[in-house]
Amino acid sequence: MNRWPLPSPMHLALDAAREAAAAGEVPVGAVIVKGDRVIAVAGNATRLPPDPTGHAELRAIRLAAEALGDERLTGCDLYVTLEPCAMCAGAIAHARIARLYYGAADPKGGAVEHGARVFDQAQCLHRPEVYSGMGEAEAADLLRGFFRERR
Repeated sequence: MNRWPLPSPMHLALDAAREAAAAGEVPVGAVIVKGDRVIAVAGNATRLPPDPTGHAELRAIRLAAEALGDERLTGCDLYVTLEPCAMCAGAIAHARIARLYYGAADPKGGAVEHGARVFDQAQCLHRPEVYSGMGEAEAADLLRGFFRERR
């Protein structure tokens, strides 16, 4: 059961994750908002074009930076359906995202509350506020279903 009520940005992130799955991508979606304004929505896109950095978070950060005309996304919040990996956590810190909300935990590849715990490192330049478990059940179900179909 979800610990948080689902705000509309997380609904949009889940929709982006579903779209990614329909395209054969791992179902992860991300949304960046500033205040009440949605700045960017993206799903995973690592297969087409082939891009190992095509994670939903990085794609959303790129879109938001372009939309705002600034590499610093100060005052922006990121909603993502899965705990970010080390690469994405590093980009979140560099972009100066204010708050990170994520759904499903990722004990194998996550790097926020698992693994490298990027934001806990002394070398981390910026630490966003982190809120986990938002949309967790639905995000985890999407991921389990996606991988079950491929086994």
